[in-house]
Amino acid sequence: MDVSLASGEINKNGYFVVESVYTPNEINHIIDLIEKVNTDKPTFRQTADLFAIRQFLKEVPDVYPLIFNGKLNTIIANVYGDSYFTVKSIYFDKPGSSNWFVAYHQDLTISVSNKVDFPGYGPWTVKHNQFAVQPPLSILQNNFTIRIHLDDTDEYNGALKVIPGSHLKGICRPANIDWAKEKENICGVKAGGIMLMSPLLLHASNRTVNQQKRRVIHIEFSNCELPDGLEWSEKTLML
Repeated sequence: MDVSLASGEINKNGYFVVESVYTPNEINHIIDLIEKVNTDKPTFRQTADLFAIRQFLKEVPDVYPLIFNGKLNTIIANVYGDSYFTVKSIYFDKPGSSNWFVAYHQDLTISVSNKVDFPGYGPWTVKHNQFAVQPPLSILQNNFTIRIHLDDTDEYNGALKVIPGSHLKGICRPANIDWAKEKENICGVKAGGIMLMSPLLLHASNRTVNQQKRRVIHIEFSNCELPDGLEWSEKTLML
């Protein structure tokens, strides 16, 4: 799709797909770095297969220049401007031994390095030694997410399902979706493509049913400074 349409589509629907941001060689290089990394850390989750790496850019730093190639940097600058930085990164797969269904939800928390009580911030959670907190709505409205697809993804191997325009409703409960009025889109993305989305977009994904991998790198961005004493846990300026 034409990237020049991205801003309007994201404002209207909450997401936009861009194909061929990475070449097959770039994707293979990224996968090779992931497969060689030491997984004996609490930020890595696996059963028979590796299926998640939290704080991905910290744990696999050599991947950074591959991810932030010229195409991605240009897309971010053209759609969002040049004031954003990365604040969270996760790699995840849906292999047969670690397959799961994700119900409709919004991404309502941010990852921070410490817990400090401030008005408008809460509730707090801790998962795998990582603090997370729901920030004021204004921060969530300003943030964005990029999902980098390392495999062809469709409705049979966990492609994201979304409710277009749901990001405009603020914080909303999935149970209140009126299926007589709302429609569900399945966001198939080819390997090497990306999906830009608002964290407030209602999204979900089904289990993989065709035994095909669905490896995705999820990176969140912000241009917001947090109150004194509260720090983004993964803040990294882009290349």
